[in-house]
Order: sequence, then C-alpha cells, then structure tokens
Amino acid sequence: MKVLFITQNDPIYVREFFDELANMDLDSTDIVAVSIAPAMNKKTLMDLARQMLDFYGPVDFVRMGFRFVMTKVGARLPASLRFGRTFSIQQAAEKAGIGVLEVANVNSPEFIEFVRGEKVDVIASVAAPQIFRSELISAPALACINIHNARLPEYKGMLPNFWQMFDGRKTVGTTVHRINEAIDEGAILLQEETEILPGESLDSLIRRTKRKGAALVLKVLKMLESGTADPIEPQKTSGSYFSFPTRSDVVEFRRRGYRLL
Repeated sequence: MKVLFITQNDPIYVREFFDELANMDLDSTDIVAVSIAPAMNKKTLMDLARQMLDFYGPVDFVRMGFRFVMTKVGARLPASLRFGRTFSIQQAAEKAGIGVLEVANVNSPEFIEFVRGEKVDVIASVAAPQIFRSELISAPALACINIHNARLPEYKGMLPNFWQMFDGRKTVGTTVHRINEAIDEGAILLQEETEILPGESLDSLIRRTKRKGAALVLKVLKMLESGTADPIEPQKTSGSYFSFPTRSDVVEFRRRGYRLL
C-alpha cells in the first residue's frame, strides 16, 4: 500500500512522530514521501516568532528559541556527529529511507497531480497546517486520514492537548479519522486515551502523544490495507471546537497550576 504523509515543518514536536515511525516495522507499507508544508501555515519565520512569543511569553519563548536553534544546528551535522539522534523531520525520514518533498500549497493542481501520478492509496495528515480541499481528499485511492490529539467530537480545532489540560482532564484522547471538508468531523477509525502524568508539562504530553500517534496511524493503515477498518460516524451536532490559545488563556492555564515547558 502506497502512503503519502503531509505535515508541517516542525522540528520540535512533529519530528517526534516521524522519529517513532522510523523505528517501526513498516512491513508492506510503501511510504512515497513525507510532504512538508510551512509551519502553522505562516509565510515567514517572523510571523511564526510573533505567534510563539504571544503564546509562550518572554521566558519560555527564549527557552523554546534556544531549543529551536539547537535543532537547526543539529540539522546541519553529518550523521557521524549526531550519534543516532535526529534534529529534523528530514533526518527522521532519511533514517527510515523515506523521501521528503517540500510543498507550499497542498491543494495546488501540481501537488494533486503528483498524488495521482504516484498512485497513492492513502494520504495521512500529521499536524498538516492547511485545510484539505475536495480534490486533494479524493485524490488517493483508499482514504485521506488525519490524527487528532483528542477524543472527537470533543476538542476539535487547535492545540487540543492544551485545552484538555486546561479543563483538568486526567487523560487526553487520540483519534485517527477520515478527512472530509469539515474540520475534524470525518468518520472515526480508531480512538485511544493517554494518561496525563502528575505534574506533567504540556511539552512532555505533546511529545508522548506524538510518539504514540505513530503507532496508531500505522495500525489504521494496516486496517485500511486489510479492509478491516470499521469507521464510526461522529456526532456532528455535539462536541466542542477550540482555536489557538490567546495570551489570556495561557495566563489562566498557568494560574491553574499547569506548565507549558
């Protein structure tokens, strides 16, 4: 089965997913490429920096900035100096023998033609920063799927791990579902829960759920290949949707005793 991943250029968290994937037995799964779109659909690094400063605040922004710089330095190191570590999605993909394709617009006619030309069976979205349009959704032979870190239909939208912690949940959900033209409303293929550890930071929780998500996506791919996937239609009239947290949301998050980092 031929699979194409679509993701965003995030060396901090999304890389964790592909690091985990690189260590798994892909068996009959033929990964055509990992297509990488601009991080959070921001056109410039300055746009992204402004949003991250507003979210993290000055101190945590500096800490994340240092981590980001270290990933950029590590991404330039030859494999002999990385001692088995990866610092980018590209390096994680390379470790698994998977090609990388940078794409500015996943809905462009050129990219859709690429999907059809490669005879892709499944497109798998992992934190893809752009909304998929109908032509892209219908391009693969079997399915277009997405992984979302919440138990849908609750916590649709942006940064669901943040909002589940914000609400004092003891666990966070992970859902793999089909993609349709509505946001996070496609038929559910698999759902699991992950415990939030005592005193755990948002940073740690995101890393753990990204790694767990790789196993769940691979499980769904095998289900689709064998024809054993039994989708459940989510309730479209219920659930909740959240946008990206504002500065005041983060202040309240911390007041409730939670940490970003």
